[in-house]
Amino acid sequence: MAVFLGVDIGTSGTKTLAMQEDGTILSSATVEYPLYSPHPGWSEQEPEHWWQATIKSVRKVLKAGKIKPVDVKGIGLSGQMHGSVFLNKKHEVIRPALLWNDQRTAAECAEIEERAGGRKKLIRMVANPALTGFTAPKILWLRNREPKNFDKTVQVLLPKDYVRFRLTGEFATEVSDASGTLLLNVKQRKWSRPLLSKLELDAGLLPAVYESEDVSGHLTQDAARLLGLTKGVAVVGGGGDQAAGAVGNGIVKKGAISATMGTSGVVFAHSDEVQIDPEGRAHTFCHAVRDKWHVMGVVLSAGGSLQWYRNQLCEQQVALAKRQKVDPYQLITEQAAEAPAGSEGLFFLPYLTGERTPHADPDARAAWIGLSLRHSRAHLSRAVIEGATYAMRDSLEIIKELNIPVKEIRLSGGGARSEFWRQMQADIYGQKVVTINAEEGPAYGVALLAAAGTGAYKDVVEACGATIRVIESTNVNPKNKKTYNQAYPVYRGLYSSLKTDFQEIRSLVD
Repeated sequence: MAVFLGVDIGTSGTKTLAMQEDGTILSSATVEYPLYSPHPGWSEQEPEHWWQATIKSVRKVLKAGKIKPVDVKGIGLSGQMHGSVFLNKKHEVIRPALLWNDQRTAAECAEIEERAGGRKKLIRMVANPALTGFTAPKILWLRNREPKNFDKTVQVLLPKDYVRFRLTGEFATEVSDASGTLLLNVKQRKWSRPLLSKLELDAGLLPAVYESEDVSGHLTQDAARLLGLTKGVAVVGGGGDQAAGAVGNGIVKKGAISATMGTSGVVFAHSDEVQIDPEGRAHTFCHAVRDKWHVMGVVLSAGGSLQWYRNQLCEQQVALAKRQKVDPYQLITEQAAEAPAGSEGLFFLPYLTGERTPHADPDARAAWIGLSLRHSRAHLSRAVIEGATYAMRDSLEIIKELNIPVKEIRLSGGGARSEFWRQMQADIYGQKVVTINAEEGPAYGVALLAAAGTGAYKDVVEACGATIRVIESTNVNPKNKKTYNQAYPVYRGLYSSLKTDFQEIRSLVD
C-alpha cells in the first residue's frame, strides 16, 4: 500500500509522520531546534535548522515504520505561518528568519495601513488588517531597518516553503499559507498586485501560488539521497499549520467548526464563500480545500493560561502528581470541578500575552476579577479554564455573526483530552461537541493532501471522509449553559472596561 509523508515545520520542532493510503499512521518523529530572541519582542530561527530537522525526522520515520523508500508516493508540507526567509541571488539565506510571534513591526503595520488608504481599504484588498505577526510588515521592516540586506533579497519564502525549495528546487507556496502574508488577494487566490504596488514591492520577490493539494514540485536527486527516499517523489502544496490542522480534523465541509485548545486556542470555520469580518477581528484566509475559504479566531493564551497557572501557582499539585505518577492537569481539573459553574462570580481574563481575537491588543493583560473571601483555590482553577473557554466563544460568536453555519464543533488539543474541559466547552459554546479518531494535527492533514494530490483520492474532501470519523460526543448540561449564558456578557464587557487601564499599565513598564 502507498505511503505518504506529512512534514510540519513547527516553532519548537519539525514533526514528520508516515501514513498509509487508508489513513493508518505507521510512525512519527519530532526533531527540536532552538528559537532566538536577540532583542525584547524579537523571535527568530535559522532556516537551516528546519532543513536538518526535516532530514532527521524523515529518516527516523522511515526506520521506525520499516518503510521502503519506493513505497513513499507523496509528501505534504505544513508549518508555522507568517515567517519570513530572505534569500539572495545565490539562493542563500541572508539573515535569520523572522517568525510569526515576532513583535518588532508595529511601525510597519501603520505604514501598510497608511499606504493602503486606511484599515478598511486594506481589509477590502486582502481580507485582513495589518498585524505584527504577518509577513508583509516583516518585509518592510527589512527594507526600513536593514536596507543592505533588503537590497540583496531576490526571494521571500514562508518557513515550509523554504523546506520545499530544499526538497524540490522550486520556489512555490500555496493559498492557505500565502493568505497569512497580507499580500494575497484572498478572494481571487492570487497575489494582490494593487497592494504590492502601493507598498512598492516587486512581485518577483514572491513565489508561485498553488492550491494545497496540487503538486508543486518533485524530490531532487540530492534531497532524495539526504532523506533516504527515491528521486521524483511528488511534493504537494500543503498548508499553513492552521488550515492543515483543520484538514487533519476533517473540517472540509460547510457547517464544520474546530475548536483547538493548545497553548493558543483556535476556532476554525470552513466556508464555501469568502466571509470577511469588516472590523478585522477574525482572519479570513483561503482554505487548504480547493476554492474554499476559512474564518479563524485566535486566542493567544488559551491552554497557555492553564499552563502558566500550573507552573506558577500549583507547586503542591505538581509534586503530588509526581508522587502519584499522574498528569498534574488531572489534579488541577479535579479541583476545579469542586467549584460550581461560573465560579461564583469570579472571572479570569486570559490575556497573558496580549490578545488577538477579537481585540488585537498587545497591551491587554490577564486578571482575576471578582475575588471575595468565599473563593478558594478550586474557584481560581475553574475560573482560569472558564476564562480561556469564554475567549474561544468570542471567536465563535464572530463566526456566527458572519452567518457561517455551526452544525458541528470538533474539539482537539489538550482541551479535548479532558472530560471536564470537554463538558465545559459544550456548556459555554451552548451546543454539543465531538472528538474524532485523528489526533496528529497538521502533519496528518498534509499527508492527506499528499494522498489526494497524487491520485489516491479524488480530492481532500474524499480523503477526509474515508479516514476521519467522530468517536465521542458531549451533550450540553442545560443548567450550566444557563449559568454561562448569564455570565458571558459580563466577561465580554470586562475588556472594554479595562482597556485604558491596560494601556496605562503598559506605560509603567516601558
